[in-house]
Amino acid sequence: MDGRGSTSGGTVAGRVPEDLAVVVDDGGKVTVWSAGARQLLGYEAAEVVGHPAARLLAAELPESARRHVADGRRWASEVALRHRDGERVVVRLKGTPLADGVGARPWLVTAAAPEYPTGPAEPAAEALWDLTLAQLPVPVAVYDREARLVAANEVMTRVMGRTMAEMRGLTLWEIEPTPPFDEYDRLQRQVLRTGEPVFHENHGKAPGEVRGHAWSMYLSPLKDGRGTVQGMSAAVFDTTEQYWARRRLVVLNDASLRIGSTLDVTRTAEELADVAVTGFADFVTVDLLESVALGDEPGPVSPNRPVTVRRTAQRSVLDGCPESVIPAGGTTLYPVDTPPLRALIAGRGTLPQPGDPGLRAWTESSPARAESVSKYRIHSVMMVPLRARGVTLGLVHFLRHRTPEPFGEDDLLLAEEIAARAAVSVDNARRYTHERRTALTLQRSLLPDRPPDLPAMEVAYRYLPAGAGADVGGDWFDVIPLSGARVALVVGDVVGHGIHASATMGRLRTAVRTLADVDLAPDELLTQLDDLVVRLDREEGPEARERAAGAPGASGADGARGRVPEAVTPGEVGATCLYAVYDPVSRRCTMARAGHPPPAVVTPGGDVRFLDLPSGPPLGLGGLPFESVEVELEEGSLLALYTDGLVEAADRDIEVGLELLRGALADKAGPLEETCDDVLRKVLPVRPADDIVLMLARTSALDQASVRTWQLPRDPAAVARARKSASEQVTNWGLGDTAFATELIVSELVTNAIRYGADPIVLRLIRDSTLICEVSDGSSTAPHLRRARVFDEGGRGLLLVAQMSERWGSRQTATGKTIWAELGLPNE
Repeated sequence: MDGRGSTSGGTVAGRVPEDLAVVVDDGGKVTVWSAGARQLLGYEAAEVVGHPAARLLAAELPESARRHVADGRRWASEVALRHRDGERVVVRLKGTPLADGVGARPWLVTAAAPEYPTGPAEPAAEALWDLTLAQLPVPVAVYDREARLVAANEVMTRVMGRTMAEMRGLTLWEIEPTPPFDEYDRLQRQVLRTGEPVFHENHGKAPGEVRGHAWSMYLSPLKDGRGTVQGMSAAVFDTTEQYWARRRLVVLNDASLRIGSTLDVTRTAEELADVAVTGFADFVTVDLLESVALGDEPGPVSPNRPVTVRRTAQRSVLDGCPESVIPAGGTTLYPVDTPPLRALIAGRGTLPQPGDPGLRAWTESSPARAESVSKYRIHSVMMVPLRARGVTLGLVHFLRHRTPEPFGEDDLLLAEEIAARAAVSVDNARRYTHERRTALTLQRSLLPDRPPDLPAMEVAYRYLPAGAGADVGGDWFDVIPLSGARVALVVGDVVGHGIHASATMGRLRTAVRTLADVDLAPDELLTQLDDLVVRLDREEGPEARERAAGAPGASGADGARGRVPEAVTPGEVGATCLYAVYDPVSRRCTMARAGHPPPAVVTPGGDVRFLDLPSGPPLGLGGLPFESVEVELEEGSLLALYTDGLVEAADRDIEVGLELLRGALADKAGPLEETCDDVLRKVLPVRPADDIVLMLARTSALDQASVRTWQLPRDPAAVARARKSASEQVTNWGLGDTAFATELIVSELVTNAIRYGADPIVLRLIRDSTLICEVSDGSSTAPHLRRARVFDEGGRGLLLVAQMSERWGSRQTATGKTIWAELGLPNE
């Protein structure tokens, strides 16, 4: 609308509301829009404030009014306006400049008195003008050149809480010597000194007001015909409605930025409470259903049974939330037919009035609650349920006791809006917590519970899942006792996170144990494991590969850490692994790795070195070779195996992490448990983004007196000599009770080696936690346990060995094979 407007629609004579008041700035834009103006034309303040006033005109201002506006003089005239619904409204208005002089200036537009003829009636018109200023529905006051009050209208005296006689001749600071009137007094003197108008906004409580208001003040100089400042005027407008509207927008914007910054249920609830207390409430509590607080699926809320909720978060304008009768983390019941339970069932926010019988009964049902309401003068409350995806998660209480204004419908709409936003974040956090707990439980169930007691070495380890905001990964480790008192150490890391990674880790760990049980060499074991990963990759398809790589739609954890998932192609999903076998008899350790960080070895003297093992390809690429390296370790050496999460971080290079690890391992001769903690404390990244495994193993060597070896010829007569030598040796060890079983096992194993094997034939006895009998020969043909028929003369040897021993087996060696059997030691 350009000010001349369309003439379509009917024309009505508008009845001007008494509280009509509009302020137009020197640029022609509306800055204040009263309730009377809204009643007259139907526009809300948000639709008008800040827009040109000409848009409200249905026709140009009369010529006389335009001249007066140009001259900066008061005017009164009938004006054609356009109603919001299109009707043309003709009313009589008057415009008052808020500063005398020539040129553009703010104008106050109000209702005009009926037009009076000129001439003898002119004094009556002036009298009516004085009455209009005196009775103007906005506070107006006039001050002299010393900033002392000359006159004030009735509304101003009411706002100030003093009569005109009490205030005349005093400055504002003398009338009310408290902030913010010192600032008002300073601004008045600035206007009188500079002759320039000042606009000021403030929110507070005037002396004559019970509640605070938002005030917009126009301080304008009053000049004579020569332009000399003779005084000043103050026009004050109540803009509380616009103030609270802006505050609500700020709260909504704050909620969108602050709520849901993490995937933690408790933290999300705390963020909701923080936003509400900062924005419009004095005390806020967030109660979640017990199942939701635990990360489980919420169940239905029954109107016939009390509901248990957990106080997940609470915030107050007072330190320590003294209003609360339930501590954070505590639980409480919502009894049947109480306002909280009714709000949960209805799924809508409620705004109970102070005299509401249900609210009174709910308050008085708990003496502590009733005391808190009385002590802190809680006078207004809202209850808003947290609902997401059609499911109720909990209830938020918003209370006021320091803010004098009670909650209104606009506040309820605001509370429902931020609660709806927070509910989605709470539900996301709940789902993530559930999946993370499931994955972590699965992972922990697949990892060793405690370090095994091994004569070959002392082992300690630490497993740290990634912190909150990141998902559980696929790191794993294991300590596997092997035949011949040897021990296998394995550390691995599956690509990806979540339940899928944990399940894959479990399958690989089981596979490693199975392959270790057949005593494969480290390079051969990794080759078999690589084939398994390739098969898993083919079986699972592209969707599972995307989940494993942290693609959208998995657990969402990568998004929480700010990582951008990449497209996954076959062969990119897999794992890294390091497999080591230590023999305490020879003190030799054979290792191979598949794309895994190199192990570190600390000598008894404290020297640290990272073993130069061939890195090998990660598991899952398929077809590429792995290499084993054998190193001899001094007794008391410390072997450190770990996953990349320990030494890699986004804010540092891996070489920095390796050097930190080297420094942390140096001169560590103390208990392994303390060493583990010390290494983590010195090397761990500030914010670990991945799971971390650290395994330390201090090697031992078997006493030579506990090992006895015999070279045997391929002669049947050697069987008797071997049997006799073995019996004498176990007797010398004080294990005479095992002599018969030892003779039988040695006899059968040596007989088979002579009959079916090849040179060299070696018998070895090892006294460890068990008595180990080993017979090695130069043939790689593996033995088979079979059931002999009744009339068969042979075929019962290995069956007897299996019956007499606790366990038995075979393993391939560089020169052939070894058949072994273990006997339990007698109780001492």
